[in-house]
Amino acid sequence: MKQTKKLQVNKLKKYFQVGKDETLKAVDDVSFDVIEGETFGLVGESGCGKSTIGRTIMGLYDRTAGEVVFNEKNVHELKDTETFDFHRSMQMIFQDPYASLNPRSTVKEIISEPMEIHGLYPDKKERLDRVYQLLEEVGLSRDHANRYPHEFSGGQRQRIGIARALALDPEFIIADEPISALDVSVQAQVVNLLRKLQKEKGLTYLFIAHDLSMVKHISDRIGVMYLGNMVELTKASDLYKRPLHPYTQALLSAIPIPDPDVEEGRERMILEGELPSPINPPSGCVFRTRCPFAMEACAKIDPVWQEIEENHYVACHLYNEDIKNKTPIKETVLH
Repeated sequence: MKQTKKLQVNKLKKYFQVGKDETLKAVDDVSFDVIEGETFGLVGESGCGKSTIGRTIMGLYDRTAGEVVFNEKNVHELKDTETFDFHRSMQMIFQDPYASLNPRSTVKEIISEPMEIHGLYPDKKERLDRVYQLLEEVGLSRDHANRYPHEFSGGQRQRIGIARALALDPEFIIADEPISALDVSVQAQVVNLLRKLQKEKGLTYLFIAHDLSMVKHISDRIGVMYLGNMVELTKASDLYKRPLHPYTQALLSAIPIPDPDVEEGRERMILEGELPSPINPPSGCVFRTRCPFAMEACAKIDPVWQEIEENHYVACHLYNEDIKNKTPIKETVLH
């Protein structure tokens, strides 16, 4: 069966000017595709550029270089009428469900506003019926329609945000850390809701998060970000079974295992040092200052993005035999 590329991100760069002479490289030459109907997980520490990618894809930020192609059209070169259609096809769920909802509007007004802007359901009763339907789809009730955001819990507010994102019947949803502001007990409920909606409506997701353990349960493929760069990309199952990049290995080793005996006996990779500034990133491999396997070449040569195994891509000199065989490594790589 042929896979259709719903979204293509090609060599995307997004730089911010900081002061007169400094440039913050939030996203630096990142490429990936999202296949129609899948969930592509984008993970990494805070400040790695994953949310900036989401906002640049949506057109909330203009690109510095590269291109974003959605449904075979360049997002940053759309005409006014095409932009209107694009925003109907692609919607976003934001991290903070309270800050993203207008506190002065009722739930009914929040969900129906996109419909009014795009001219959907011009009949008021029909529009209200659609609001009720969306509320029920996300696990709320029509009785909630006349309430205000402050009257809801964090999990309920995020469900309202999801209902608003669904109001225009989009094809693609960018979920920007949609569970990070929620209690742990509520996170699984929201993830299960997103999976249910995807199955029912045939949605495609870009799921942005910093928690690899939760991303595993919703993603088909995962891209790992570090300091504005993509360092590894593969199927979710393969990433957990055989992480190749030292940064991915460190992220996975930090996830607790709910078995005291296994948890006590397993070996962890603890990263030393702080995340470098994207204003002044390290030369060569941006991860080298915290990598326990760093080689001399890592400071001088940018790692090449390459397919090490089938559909498993990584940017690391440990998998470049010419470099690895000529320079000593601090330690032995553990898989």
